[in-house]
Amino acid sequence: MSDVRLQVKNVSKTFGITKALQNVSFNINKGEVHALIGENGSGKSTLTNILSGIYTEESGTFILDGQEVHAKNQVDANDKGISIIVQELGTLDGLTVAENIFLGHEDQFVKFGIKNKNAMNKKANELLARYGFNHIHAGAMIDEYNFEDRKLVEIVKATHFDPKIVVVDETTTALSQEGREELYKQMEAVKEKGNTVIFISHDLPEILAKSDTITVLRDGVYIDTVKSADMDEDGLKKLMVGREVTGDYYRADYGEKVSDEVVLSVRNVTVPGLIKDINFDLHKGEILGFGGLSESGMHEIGKAVFGASYDREGTVTLADGTQINSIPTAINHSVAYTSKDRDNESVVMNQSIGDNICLPSLPELANGAKMLSSKKNKEFAEKYAKEMSVKMQGVGQFVSELSGGNKQKVVLARWIGKDSDVLVLDSPTRGIDIKVKQDIYQLMDRMRKQGKSILMISEELMELIGMCDRIIIMKDGQINGELLRDPSMDENALIAKMV
Repeated sequence: MSDVRLQVKNVSKTFGITKALQNVSFNINKGEVHALIGENGSGKSTLTNILSGIYTEESGTFILDGQEVHAKNQVDANDKGISIIVQELGTLDGLTVAENIFLGHEDQFVKFGIKNKNAMNKKANELLARYGFNHIHAGAMIDEYNFEDRKLVEIVKATHFDPKIVVVDETTTALSQEGREELYKQMEAVKEKGNTVIFISHDLPEILAKSDTITVLRDGVYIDTVKSADMDEDGLKKLMVGREVTGDYYRADYGEKVSDEVVLSVRNVTVPGLIKDINFDLHKGEILGFGGLSESGMHEIGKAVFGASYDREGTVTLADGTQINSIPTAINHSVAYTSKDRDNESVVMNQSIGDNICLPSLPELANGAKMLSSKKNKEFAEKYAKEMSVKMQGVGQFVSELSGGNKQKVVLARWIGKDSDVLVLDSPTRGIDIKVKQDIYQLMDRMRKQGKSILMISEELMELIGMCDRIIIMKDGQINGELLRDPSMDENALIAKMV
């Protein structure tokens, strides 16, 4: 009996003039975690989106256990034994947790044309309990849960029916360490049953630790398939980019004194049920990091500083005395914000790259009569899209057509163009490849040297250690410690204050 679970044969896909995949062929075996890596726009998600019925086929075939598969949509893919946990939110607002888990497969609970919601909720609660997600309730609306809990629901949705292939597309970047460990456990369970995980991630240490086999794509072209045990990070980087990745990755400086000048002061900030009595100062030219576990409240810090929290108490005050109580006030006073929930809070999906980049800078782009010039807007957008190396057909292309990493580049291009003095970056490198991560870290370093101040919220502990002057650790909605930049600091020092 063949060990091959999936054959990818001559698969190609174009979007306009962009060749997303070019005649890609390789095999994936049973009972393995098969990683798919490459830079942003290399074709990883495009390939798995075709396999799982999100994108339509163009040319080429997928052969699953000896049979050609042509998934018309995700439900059809599920019926054929293929599921996917997508990079962004894969649950639907307005439905309950149970309705999301069984979406497209509700027929099992229908009798004489009537859906038995009690039976559906009972089954969903049993599944949630089996996975250890007892804090999530089947009958509750999915909207009541945060980004991470919704991802946990997606894990249940994608794996409970024992599919032959589970695609995990950049999912770990959306999870805290706790959530990641749960996902890793489920990936191992899929593998132990003789089924297969296709694992997409930009975290190379994670890829090496959690996968058995690695396939590399570059600019839509198949490069190589290697055994994880035979590779190291430098070898993978070279395969991904086609050359050695050189230069500093994180900051190389230690012992530099941070300015005493305070640019932003947070006092007694509370958001009921999320964060309580938060106090800190951000200094000129400082990179201040926030870390913590999933429910620590760290992501709410960014929203609170940007004036985007509901029912916020306390004050956020700039050096000139301005209090930030709304998003327009923040933008008008040179404060920028990138959200972890990129598709819903950071970009306008059904607008162009150009419109997204220009959006906060429209007052500056307008002339004396408050009229906008299409030519000027286009030149502005092109300048900053080029600076962030966005892979695109042009700035007129819709953001919704971009890969996750390229969407993130558009978000950062927007605020670089705005030339904000205070940048609140929540998970700024989520879904971004190794080379662009390096570019972003070097950009942040240049910004701090220019006197810009950065508040960075991240679940990547090495990112915090490598880039920040100070790191504040959140636990249970409150500040639980502070660490200063130190070359001897390791992840354990942060974890000790998180748990």
